Amino acid sequence: MSEKVEAMRLELRRGILILAVMTALRNEQYGYSLRKALGAVNIDIEEGTLYPLVRRLKSYGLLNSRWSNEEGRKRRYYKISERGEEILTVLKSDWEKLNTSITSIAEIST
Repeated sequence: MSEKVEAMRLELRRGILILAVMTALRNEQYGYSLRKALGAVNIDIEEGTLYPLVRRLKSYGLLNSRWSNEEGRKRRYYKISERGEEILTVLKSDWEKLNTSITSIAEIST
């Protein structure tokens, strides 16, 4: 694939990953379990992508976190914040409208 196409795919994927991570974090999870949960629904994400994204969402106030020493391992658990839920509702609505529009365009074009 050309570099331009790959750049467009990457840009599209970034937005989708934000929605996926925020949705998955409606249930409290630590990084590895989040990565596995996303992978289970065919959303593969590298650690080098996931952790910076989670940190960025946390810095925006969209996620809460806490440390735990369960099972003798120190883990940081994340969960969507109240503000994050509000933003996720808006983002999902925008996504659904866009998806409907793209589907309509595809139907008209065929």
